Amino acid sequence: MLIVFFLLWVIFNANFTLEICLFGIAISVALFAFSCKFMDHSLKRELLLYKIALSFIRYTFLLIKEIVKANFGVIHMILSQQEEVTPTLVTFHSDLRTNTAKAFLANAITLTPGTITVSLEGDEYTVHCLDESLADGINDNEIVKYIKRMEQ
Repeated sequence: MLIVFFLLWVIFNANFTLEICLFGIAISVALFAFSCKFMDHSLKRELLLYKIALSFIRYTFLLIKEIVKANFGVIHMILSQQEEVTPTLVTFHSDLRTNTAKAFLANAITLTPGTITVSLEGDEYTVHCLDESLADGINDNEIVKYIKRMEQ
């Protein structure tokens, strides 16, 4: 909230001078102190929110990287006439504990080209893959490992 208060101050002033910056820091600290005292907010919660936001930004970049890699794989499959595409259904179990983490993984699989999460029941995923090669390591890739770290 402290950074949000400061950024709003700078945006609303439309200028960035030393005087505006110092006055904005003072007002932001005062508003943050008020919210901590009267609105059940704390510095610990603030730091946790920043940590979660940073983890989510890293997850987003990792997901974009995986999407781009899968795009090139699917493009290669489509353009090369030598390979025979063999669609397959893969079932695997994940040791993710929370429903949010399970949903993140299911959405990441569906967003990646060539794969669709067909069902998620408990900790069992059923995924349709455009080709058998896309099913290799689906339950132990970078995204799964990162979601496990985020879950802790």
